[in-house]
Amino acid sequence: MRASYGAKLTQADLARALSEESSAAVATISSWESKTNPKLPPVERLHSYALFFARTPGADAPRLPREQDLTTEERERFEALYQELVGLRDAVHGVADGSILSFKDGPVTIICPEVPVPNRSSLAKEENPNYTRTYRYADLDALIELWGQIRSANPDLQVTRRLAAEVVPREMKGHLVVLGGIGWNQVADRLQQQLGDLPIQQVEVPDLKNGEIFRLRGADGRDFRPVWKELENTSVEAVGTKKIAEDQTEDAWRGGKPRVLVEDVAFLARLRNPYSPHGSLTICSGVYSRGVLGAVLALTDGDVRERNEAFIANRFPNGSFAMLMRVPVVNGEIAAPDLDISDTRLYEWSPSDDITDSASDSGAV
Repeated sequence: MRASYGAKLTQADLARALSEESSAAVATISSWESKTNPKLPPVERLHSYALFFARTPGADAPRLPREQDLTTEERERFEALYQELVGLRDAVHGVADGSILSFKDGPVTIICPEVPVPNRSSLAKEENPNYTRTYRYADLDALIELWGQIRSANPDLQVTRRLAAEVVPREMKGHLVVLGGIGWNQVADRLQQQLGDLPIQQVEVPDLKNGEIFRLRGADGRDFRPVWKELENTSVEAVGTKKIAEDQTEDAWRGGKPRVLVEDVAFLARLRNPYSPHGSLTICSGVYSRGVLGAVLALTDGDVRERNEAFIANRFPNGSFAMLMRVPVVNGEIAAPDLDISDTRLYEWSPSDDITDSASDSGAV
């Protein structure tokens, strides 16, 4: 298609034009047009792609036209091209989809953390006439986001969610998606013990009671911790140590003063399922729930998903990787991690790397 626009049209030109509707990186365009490892663009991108190439080239810089500004001839060309692109995508969907959360076959099982009994809502009690089983699930924000994306990307596959304590051996086959950390997800803890080659571990430390940090194995032994900011507006005595413990907010206090979480750490990995020779293992975890949600949003958020998929495809062409990411927290809300920003990436690893190294030391950009 780009040939029709002339030899001077570059991927950077196309990225700028498509970004007029929604941000598109050069790496994203490159991943779509790769001859060796192509990734499928999302369906919504095909509309912009067809719109761009339907317009008769002019002397001005390439721009994305508005659909209502097309001539009759251009509109016919746009509709034909759009249908052709959608048909081509549908023909290969499930064989070469660009999304990490798209699977060629099933089943897909999401293994979820469980809220400890003392901290559950009263609606999680079966004797309650308004009993709602979902209140037993932890990291609900992340689960809702993840569940919706996986079901949307795999409409023909069996997708099941299970609490970690209820998983049976046959459900460890196929494709596993493990949500949450070792504290509330026993399967995450068990898998960590199985993944001996993975240099990233999640560990409990005595100074944190509500989350578990990430640590590198071996001589490096670096710790990756959340970042807090101290506040001055109240005291432990005003709230009460019993209330703090009941609310599981011990980590939000230091030296008798409150503090607020300003940055969590997210862990995202795609590896071979050690319990299934043909299955995959995807891990979305964090020190706290904000980190878990950040790992999920890196794969689902519309503003960064395409760029992140393109980055992962280029950085880890064999498809297996693990990384730690910063997750900023502003007024309690988080921004989806953007892997194109080097400062977001705290640590990167792939089984194919000759030397395991951090993003800043390995020269990754």
